[in-house]
Amino acid sequence: MKIAIIGAGSIVFCKTLLLDIVQIKDIGHVEFALMAPSTRHTADVKRFFDRVKEANSLDADAYVTTDQRDALRGADYVIATLSVGGVRANSLDIDIPLKYGVDQCIGDTNSIGAIMRAMRTLPVMRQLARDMRELCPKALLLNYVNPMAMVCRALDDEGIQFVGLCHGVQTTIRLIAGYLGLQVEDIDYTCAGINHMGWFTKLEKNGVDLYPELREKFELPEYYASEKVRGEVFRHFGYFMTESTGHLSEYLPYFRKNELALSLYCDEPDFGGETGASLKWAKKVRDKYAGRDILADEPLTLPKRSIEYGSYIIEATALDRPFRFNGNLRNNGLITNFPSDCISELPVFTDGAGLHPSYVGAIPPQCAALNLTNINVQTLAFLAEKESDPELLVQAAALDPLCGAVLTLKQIREMVTELLDAEREWLPNFEGKRPRPTPTIVIPADCKRADVPADPALAISTRLANL
Repeated sequence: MKIAIIGAGSIVFCKTLLLDIVQIKDIGHVEFALMAPSTRHTADVKRFFDRVKEANSLDADAYVTTDQRDALRGADYVIATLSVGGVRANSLDIDIPLKYGVDQCIGDTNSIGAIMRAMRTLPVMRQLARDMRELCPKALLLNYVNPMAMVCRALDDEGIQFVGLCHGVQTTIRLIAGYLGLQVEDIDYTCAGINHMGWFTKLEKNGVDLYPELREKFELPEYYASEKVRGEVFRHFGYFMTESTGHLSEYLPYFRKNELALSLYCDEPDFGGETGASLKWAKKVRDKYAGRDILADEPLTLPKRSIEYGSYIIEATALDRPFRFNGNLRNNGLITNFPSDCISELPVFTDGAGLHPSYVGAIPPQCAALNLTNINVQTLAFLAEKESDPELLVQAAALDPLCGAVLTLKQIREMVTELLDAEREWLPNFEGKRPRPTPTIVIPADCKRADVPADPALAISTRLANL
């Protein structure tokens, strides 16, 4: 079996995936192609893997390449973990909107930062898909690249086998189990929605609804304090969601729109809501390990397989061992109150015959409505990249819930223009293109309204009112 990891310079995550996959029982010999544009980090991963292989007598090999086509040639599985522009681009995603008053915590999945990340990332992912069609047409792509829904929409557009993967569902159900004093295995649940905004529409133990007890917990200060944003959405919309306070706060218009909202809901340290939390963490790690092998002192014993879905999907499809997970795929009517062509995150069963997404039906209407505010943004951003249209890009940002809560339309246009100019080196689709400027119109004090024909509907309603 050959597994190509595209973006293998994502050191910690790549290490986790490698150690998961080599522990699949009866997997046989595995060859890993570790691909990144440079060998700065993949060389560290390769050295670490070779030490683990020797210490544990693994039947596996790994090689490093900077050639994507070489990595893909003959691959059975492709795992994408890449980031376009890295810390430098992410800084622009956070800092420029902040100048205009748009305060983000993470900025990578559903937000103005995610829209710009999509403009950088979708062309790269489209090329990956086209290379796969030529070099490994039967391979399954496991996508971990954000912004998840927009990336998966482009992959679907390119017509390859893929599934988008995240760990939000499995980490959240563990959190819920802890709140309720249960084991995860005790809970029968259904989670459906979109990536980073999935709703637990069913929480039961032995047929008994667990939601009344969970709701009681979130009326207590000690539970509410640990998850203010998610707790507040739960209290008002009735269902618990995936993702943390930090993530969720930037997908909705309520929690980061002014200093009062930030102080009330986003006062937790780090990923709880701090401005640019993930970017600060990335810079800290970068500076700490600059010029050093981050994996040099890692233990060589094989850990327990992680909660990441990737190795279990490979095991299920390669060895016909059925596995259930939540994945991101084209909706195709599976969530009936979503558009058919959007990317939904929903239960999927997989086995030797492939991926089998589950029919969900309609999720609660208030939950679907919150998801749709971000699905609309995803759709326009996808079209903006596909058509290289800066006007669609402005319109995607205008529909973003947080941008709309903070800025006027003219400010949004100016912000997107500045972002486009600042990130030009990663945006080949937009070379030489900018949103059209809109002049400021000053209305004099003595300005008379334009003489236009009266609205017939207004005239009729006036006559009726006078009867």
